[in-house]
Amino acid sequence: MLDCKLVGTNAHGAVCRQALLFLGRGVKKVRTASSSYRFLLLIFVVLIAGLSQGLLLPLLTILLEKSGVSSGMNGLNAVALYIGMFLIMLVIEKPVRKFGYKRVIILGIMLVMAATLLFPLWKNLVFWFALRMLVGMGDSALHYSSQLWITSTSPAEKRGRNISIYGMAYAIGFSIGPLGINLMSFGVWVPFAVIGGCFGLALLLLLKMPHEYPVREEKNAPAKSRYIGAIRIAWFALFPALLYGYMESSMNSNFPVYGLRMGISESWVSVLLPAFGIGSLILQIPLGLWSDRKGRKQVLMLAGFAGGLAFLSVPLFGNNVWGILFAFIAAGGLVGSFYSLGLAYVADLVPKAYLPAANVIASINFSVGSIIGPNLGGLGIQYVSPGSMFYFLGSMFLLFIGLGFFFQRTKQEEKTSLIRFTN
Repeated sequence: MLDCKLVGTNAHGAVCRQALLFLGRGVKKVRTASSSYRFLLLIFVVLIAGLSQGLLLPLLTILLEKSGVSSGMNGLNAVALYIGMFLIMLVIEKPVRKFGYKRVIILGIMLVMAATLLFPLWKNLVFWFALRMLVGMGDSALHYSSQLWITSTSPAEKRGRNISIYGMAYAIGFSIGPLGINLMSFGVWVPFAVIGGCFGLALLLLLKMPHEYPVREEKNAPAKSRYIGAIRIAWFALFPALLYGYMESSMNSNFPVYGLRMGISESWVSVLLPAFGIGSLILQIPLGLWSDRKGRKQVLMLAGFAGGLAFLSVPLFGNNVWGILFAFIAAGGLVGSFYSLGLAYVADLVPKAYLPAANVIASINFSVGSIIGPNLGGLGIQYVSPGSMFYFLGSMFLLFIGLGFFFQRTKQEEKTSLIRFTN
C-alpha cells in the first residue's frame, strides 16, 4: 500500500491522496452494493418462505379432510409444525455462530424443500407429522438466521424500516400462498413441486453470497449468561414475539369456529381472515419508519393499546361482518408488525454479542405463543363464550402496555436513541 506521507506535500503527494480517496469511495460503493444485494436476497428468501407456509397450511388440511381424517386429528397433526420450530430453537445458536448465517439458511431451505417434495409420496398421518416437524425446523432456522443477519447489520436509523420490509415480504408471500391450492387441478403433486422449485431458485442465488458470522465478543461469557443477560436487558422487547405468535395462531385456528357459531357464512370467514393481513401490509413499513424516528417502545405501546381495543371491540359487532372487517383491518395494521418491531427493539437494546441468544428467546416465545393461542382460545369458546377469544387477545395487549410502564430505558437504548436523533 502506498504511503502518501512519504511522497510529501508536493503535487505527487496530492495526486496520491486523491487516488486513495477515490479508491476509498470505490470500496465503500462496493460494500454498499453488496449489502443491498444481501438484503434483497434475504427479502426474496422470506417471501418464498411465506409463500410456502401460506400454501402448505391450508393445502395439507384440505387433503387430510378429503381423506376422511377427523378435524381433531387434523388440527393435532398441524401442531407438528410448531413443535419443530420450538425444538430447533433449543440448539440453533451454536450452529449459526460456528457456521455463519448463510450455511444455516441453506440448511433450512434444504430441509423445507426436501420435506415439501416428500408430502405427495405417501399420505400417512405419522409420516406427515414427521415431515411437518422438518418443515417447522427448516423454516425456523432460515427465519432465525435471516432475521439475525438483517438486525445485526442494519444501522440503527434504518433497522425498523429494514425489518418491517422483511415482515411485509413474509406477509405478502403468506397471503399469496393459498392461491396455489388451485394448482391441484393439474395434479396433487403440482403445488408441492412449485414450492420446491421456488426454494431451489432461492438456494442457487444464495450460493453466491459471501459467508458472514455473528459478532463474537465476550468469549469467556458462557451461553447461560448471554441468555440471562438478554432477558435482563430486553425482557419487554421480547414479549411482542409471544404476543404475535399467540395472535396469529389464535386467529387462524379459532376465528373460523367463532364466525360459524356467530352465524357468519364460510365465504365471509374466508374474506375476514385475509383482511387482518391486509391491514398489516398497509401499516408495516409506516410503523417501522415511525419507530426509527420516535423510538421503538413508544410505537409498540401505542400500537398495542389501539390494537388491543380493536380486538375487544369485535364481540360488540356480533355478526355484523362490515364492523368485524373494519376491526380486523385496524387490528392487523396496528399489531401485525409486532414481531418485526420487537426484533428491531431487541437489537436496539442488547449488545451485538447477545443478539443470537436474544433472537433464540424471541423465536421460542413465538412458538410458545403459537401453541398457547389455539388451545386457550378454543377452551374459552367452549366453556366461556365465543367472544372470549377476543377478550383474551385484547387483554394480552393491554397487559403488555401495563408492563411497558415498568420497563426502564437502558444506557444502550439511550445511546441508540442519541444516534437516531443526531442522524
